[in-house]
Amino acid sequence: MTAIAQDLWGGIRRFLDGDIVYSFRQSKVAVIAALVTFIMISSAICAPLLSTHNPFDPTTYNLIDAEYPPFWMEDGDPRFILGTDNQGRDMLSAILYGSRVSMAVGFFSILFAMAVGIPIGLISGYVGGTLDAVLMRIADVQLSFPAILIALLIDGLARGILPGELREGLAIYVMIFAIGISHWVLFARTVRGSCMVEKNKEYVQAARIMGRHPFFIMLRHILPNIMGPVLVIATINFALAVLTEATLSFLGVGVPPTEPSLGTLIRIGNDFLFSGLWWITIFPGAVLVILTLSVNLLGDWLRDALNPKLR
Repeated sequence: MTAIAQDLWGGIRRFLDGDIVYSFRQSKVAVIAALVTFIMISSAICAPLLSTHNPFDPTTYNLIDAEYPPFWMEDGDPRFILGTDNQGRDMLSAILYGSRVSMAVGFFSILFAMAVGIPIGLISGYVGGTLDAVLMRIADVQLSFPAILIALLIDGLARGILPGELREGLAIYVMIFAIGISHWVLFARTVRGSCMVEKNKEYVQAARIMGRHPFFIMLRHILPNIMGPVLVIATINFALAVLTEATLSFLGVGVPPTEPSLGTLIRIGNDFLFSGLWWITIFPGAVLVILTLSVNLLGDWLRDALNPKLR
């Protein structure tokens, strides 16, 4: 155990002394973006501890408390820092829980897209030939359709196929599948291009001469060397997935109203925007913008940090 602990500690120290950590420390924008992202993700995870009540449980809020403005405005209530919505839900609690739903949908949809796109890209780039042509033509066809349109199509098909009693319970899983299946092409094409470069290098040729199975070569040798671009795409597409979920929820075809996401909160607030209840839609919209911006800034830094030509 001592030797293992020493090796682990040595690996951690080498990472902390590496180029990526140094680049991160030198970039103030990346540090601020990472801090903001960490705070937002931590707040969403700890929503039950930070919120005053569960906005998903109607028994925890009162209609008498409806439409309170933020506490610093006239008629504001100190109990509700960001005010309340038309149902008496604390906006801060609703945003924390809504961020939780939006981030969860975005995270798992990108994991699903990676699970589909990376193997297809590896096989297409390594095998080549007719299989590569067929897979890439399928990818080209999907790229001709906007991601939001594909997600709407899949969501509509699921609503038509699933029984009424299952629609609401499976809405989040359908949303994850719909967003994930609309983003796999980006991973597949990126991995394919990188794989076509790596498979002609000497270490792959040596593995072939040694009689290694192609599956082992793709998984053990090629995949670790092409994870840099994949991580960059995953980071940026996480923000896109959150935006896609918010768009679908704003259109009323996303997560169920009983478990509102940021998009649902924005849609609800939009109905009352011209009534003077601006905080119902402005605060969730601001959180969505800040989250997307910080993640995109992290993705931009990661792209530069993992590019050997810029070191």
